[in-house]
Amino acid sequence: MIFIVVKFKVLDKYQNDWLLVTKEFTDATRSEPGNLWFEWHRSADDPAEFVLIEAFRDGQAGSDHVAADHFRKGLDAMRPALSETPRIIHTDLPGTDWSRMGELEIAS
Repeated sequence: MIFIVVKFKVLDKYQNDWLLVTKEFTDATRSEPGNLWFEWHRSADDPAEFVLIEAFRDGQAGSDHVAADHFRKGLDAMRPALSETPRIIHTDLPGTDWSRMGELEIAS
């Protein structure tokens, strides 16, 4: 799978509306056949920082995502709300799902 984490620094005036700013992009990406997950999280320490955790089935699904019209539109919608260039980690990982954390195994 292609695993991606992106940190976005959002201007003060857009922080409360960030999920609305990105809603169309989020919904369209989640509906892509190769998308495994697309999750927004807000930093507990910095209200200006939003973290996107996303994964795609394979390199082709990732390429299809970047080539999609909603990808360009999403970037255009986000750009005016950002205070700096986002930071990204993009890597290939084996599998297509989250692994269980053995150190905190919960017996059923």
